[in-house]
Amino acid sequence: MQCERSTPLQWRSLSSLLGRHRDVTGSTSHTAEGFAQYFKKKIDDIRSATAGIPQPEVCSRATSSLATFQSFSEADIRRIIMSSPIKSCSLDPVPTFLLREFVDLLLPYATRTVNASLEEGRLPISQRHAIVTPLLKRPGLDTADMSNYRPVSNLDFMSKVVKRAVAIRLNDYLVGNDLLPRHQSAYTKKHSTETAMLRVWSDVLTAADTRQVTLLCLLDLSAAFDCVDHDLLLHRLQLSFGLRGVALEWIRSFPIDRTQQIAYGGQLSTSCPLLFGVPQGSVLGPREHRSSPLLKSSLTK
Repeated sequence: MQCERSTPLQWRSLSSLLGRHRDVTGSTSHTAEGFAQYFKKKIDDIRSATAGIPQPEVCSRATSSLATFQSFSEADIRRIIMSSPIKSCSLDPVPTFLLREFVDLLLPYATRTVNASLEEGRLPISQRHAIVTPLLKRPGLDTADMSNYRPVSNLDFMSKVVKRAVAIRLNDYLVGNDLLPRHQSAYTKKHSTETAMLRVWSDVLTAADTRQVTLLCLLDLSAAFDCVDHDLLLHRLQLSFGLRGVALEWIRSFPIDRTQQIAYGGQLSTSCPLLFGVPQGSVLGPREHRSSPLLKSSLTK
């Protein structure tokens, strides 16, 4: 009997029948300030537990290098703007739909902004602030437990345009010089959990054919991207991926001197600095731009 591939609609229907999307607790008494303190304490506790552990050695060394970013034309920036999700942030001076509607009028200014950032090697400090929304890690979890939430950053639209431009240049460089991990499926274009499972299943069958034992080790790192050490990240990008000069300085400005506020229940927490990690929801961070896995692959390579 031939098995047809399950569709997302079938999975959603199954989840609904199992009650996975139900709210198990109803309303909660969480506050924006409470989430801000919880997320900070969580990172501080993880960092304290791993303090004193020597930094891992960088085994791979890049034979190529990237020192500058090639500038973009107005047509390039127009494609980036029009292909970006229509999401607005409270930090945006104008709604995203208005920017897209008058894109041809504003295009020269947007192009100049992007190219100036790439040429100067820095992301403006005004574009390093985020409004963070706590979201449940998956439907059906206890909403009263703060550990079931993850922080997702909402950033102003023009900062996303600049970072998407950087992501394009970085991805072209990495792919062109074969610097991406070949067996990584996460955050890689045209890859998914399905391709990862197919690889594992193929290895299991190959081992079985030669009467070898298969052992599978699964590792789940708590708040992995929120605990990224900036100095270690930049060190690996320089040695393993060959970033230097203006290109490295731009990447250095991306995670450093960031601030964020938590938005929850119609309230905003006080602004607090981010000493570690990369923002979830950012174009160059996790859970967003799968075709530019530089920051992610630098942590796993």
